[in-house]
Amino acid sequence: MRYVWISMFLISASYAEIRLTVYNNNLGLVKDTRVFEFKRGMDTIKVRDVAKQIDPTSLAFKSPGINILEQNYEYDLVSSAKLFQKYLDKQITVFQKGDEVREGKLLCSDWGNITLYTKQGIDIIRQEEITRTELPELPEGLITKPTLVWLVKSNKSGKRECEISYLTDGINWHADYVGVLKTQNSKLKTQNMDFSGWVTIDNKSGATYKDAKLKVVAGAVHRVEERRPVPWAKGEMAIAEVARPRFVERAFFEYHIYDLEGITTVKDNQEKQISFINPASVKTKKVYIYEGGKNAKVKLEFENSKDDGLGIPLPMGKVRVYKEDIDKSLEFIGEDRIEHTPKDEMVRLYLGDAFDIIGERKVVERRKITDRISEQDIEIELRNHKKENITVKVVQKFYGYWEIRKSSHKYEKKDANTIEFNIGIKKDDKVKVIYTVRHW
Repeated sequence: MRYVWISMFLISASYAEIRLTVYNNNLGLVKDTRVFEFKRGMDTIKVRDVAKQIDPTSLAFKSPGINILEQNYEYDLVSSAKLFQKYLDKQITVFQKGDEVREGKLLCSDWGNITLYTKQGIDIIRQEEITRTELPELPEGLITKPTLVWLVKSNKSGKRECEISYLTDGINWHADYVGVLKTQNSKLKTQNMDFSGWVTIDNKSGATYKDAKLKVVAGAVHRVEERRPVPWAKGEMAIAEVARPRFVERAFFEYHIYDLEGITTVKDNQEKQISFINPASVKTKKVYIYEGGKNAKVKLEFENSKDDGLGIPLPMGKVRVYKEDIDKSLEFIGEDRIEHTPKDEMVRLYLGDAFDIIGERKVVERRKITDRISEQDIEIELRNHKKENITVKVVQKFYGYWEIRKSSHKYEKKDANTIEFNIGIKKDDKVKVIYTVRHW
């Protein structure tokens, strides 16, 4: 008699070629070329090693002379609990600690116990006492891996190469950037920053893509949201050690595609990082901005241009910034997230609050001119406790209809709701900005 042991095992699938395109909205496109053996006429083909989170309705198939008449997605995977459920009212053999053997009909399996009907009567056995269980065979309908089952019609017998494409949830990518601030140009008030980028792929799709040709797509690809929930699974981190960037960027439709040179393996439950920007020296400028509250904000800005050291499309992602200390060690100074940024656009990173630059905004006086018109006198005091002269950009926002009636400093109207002052403050000094705004 054949026996099925309750244990899980994996069988690796062989592929003629696999291509993987990953989007940054939890979506992957798998293009898989495989060789199958067909019989002429009607035949059943099982396609194993597909992603657990496959969308079966998205499947595209191409092979001359082969037509898929029916497709079933089988995902009732083997587990000890399901095996016990399938064997209710059937004979099983149980080995307990001390090599005691029990044979009988399985009546139930719950609450950490199994109940057998044996020749001696009814036996309730705690599962923790069981060392091994033997079942005569694998019950029908249970499989070890998610499987597509096709009913096909073939015009001839023999091996045929087939191209299979499908969409899957559970795989995502994003960009991670690292900036290291270097020396400062005191005359130009700029700093050089070594800027590098990584593609981070997070694969929880339920499949491993071995030796795959990889692409990642940057851009907002629209999807109809009626997806299955994505299960969380703990994974591992893998970093691809490379000497140079391995991605080549190109425009595609209204998005940008990054093609990986060569091949790579993306394992299930793995985060994988691959370099796509080697450290480039970028000219940056530190900006202090006061928008209210106590401290001014510190922002780092640079133009994503070829003249300033970059000039490539930057996918959305997190930027972590470090700065060299006097002993040449790196210290973390802040992080921010950028959106998709085309070339020749400005990048602004909010790194934190300035410890030594204090602001205080208050309404000095309110006046009612008419039933519909009112005025406010606003005073903003900025205090610079640094040992150097600085410039602070003061941003003020208004809503409805408004007008600045008078001001102690020049300002620039940025849009219908915003004005900006550029205020120079000497070291260990303070400046008051006073203006009157009318609302109606």
